[in-house]
Amino acid sequence: MNYTDAINILTSQNKFRINLGLERIQSVMNFLGNPQDKIKIIHIAGTNGKGSVSSILANILICAGYKTGLYTSPHLVDYTERIKINNNQISKEDFAYYISQIINLNEDLTEFEILSASAFKYFYDNKVDIAVIETGLGGRFDGTNICKTPVLEIITSISKDHTDRLGNTIEEIAFEKAGIIKENSAVICSKDNLGFDVIKNAAKKTNSQLICEFKDIKTEYENGENFAIINGKKYSFSLLGLYQQKNLALVLEAVKYLKINDESLKEGLKTVFWPARFEYIKNKNLVIDGAHNPDGALELKKNLEFYFKNQKRIFIYSSLATKDYKTIANTLFNLNDEIYFYEFNYKNALNLEEYKRNLPDFNVKRFSPEVFKKDCLKIITGSLYMIGDIYSKYPTLRVPK
Repeated sequence: MNYTDAINILTSQNKFRINLGLERIQSVMNFLGNPQDKIKIIHIAGTNGKGSVSSILANILICAGYKTGLYTSPHLVDYTERIKINNNQISKEDFAYYISQIINLNEDLTEFEILSASAFKYFYDNKVDIAVIETGLGGRFDGTNICKTPVLEIITSISKDHTDRLGNTIEEIAFEKAGIIKENSAVICSKDNLGFDVIKNAAKKTNSQLICEFKDIKTEYENGENFAIINGKKYSFSLLGLYQQKNLALVLEAVKYLKINDESLKEGLKTVFWPARFEYIKNKNLVIDGAHNPDGALELKKNLEFYFKNQKRIFIYSSLATKDYKTIANTLFNLNDEIYFYEFNYKNALNLEEYKRNLPDFNVKRFSPEVFKKDCLKIITGSLYMIGDIYSKYPTLRVPK
């Protein structure tokens, strides 16, 4: 099987679906000798911020000298972005090899389960010192939740998203996220997390240590350089975004728990890169941010007001039809904003006609590449799948890392 074959199987309708549960992937991992239980794992769940927390922490671990695996989703352009060791993507040849290994076991796995099983086996075979694993959907029945003794668990902010799968209330969603907490483990969670009480109860029931120190968080942006000030200590931090300081507060607790030295922490924060999360490309005056739910839209609005106050702006936006795009629009856009709707070919992608029909008060036009030439702040936001499509079609917009 080559890389193209592997992608064709993964994206087939048979695999491209959600089917929560652990029985199928556990059966496969049993056959493989349960490699996920033979490596050190940090497991991360949440609604917003889990990818950022994963990438920040992984980069710090790398700077500390650990051979570090990182498993995240979704990807933007290539599936190989999801599986990395020391920030290097798995090669297409290795990707095809591991995917074929899992598929040849003839278990009826979903795309995400195949990828998760492949990542665990790849990290084990390459003898990583530690692997940072981000959940895909939820936690309790997520395909990554087969690691029995993680070194640490982290739960980021919780809000209403994927309500069709995880429940209609914060409490129900938090219960699913808290499902990653194992017996006698340690879990980090902010006290201002909307699901804190549920997470606290889950930690108590599993006899797990709950780490949730209060953090005094501030942001400074001086001459184009971003600083996070946490409990009075100032860090040069390469990731823009006010919400990233909250993610950093969680990471600092993890760094403290893992006893990582201060120099590695500082270097990790200065060099971390996480694309499409309030990513600013200065020479194009362009912000790229995957705000795909109402909470993400609210955070994006706050960031634009903080970093780019009073700048004329236009939006390039798209969404999946399954998302709450009406609330997102009413949260993020002003009625006089120019909004260019980007249509892309993806399952459940929203089309322009439906968007305009449901949001008649906004000034929405069809996207054209000429928009990128406009002399103002341009903001690409919405579905990460849409951002990946833009990166593919307009590769000069992508910052190589």
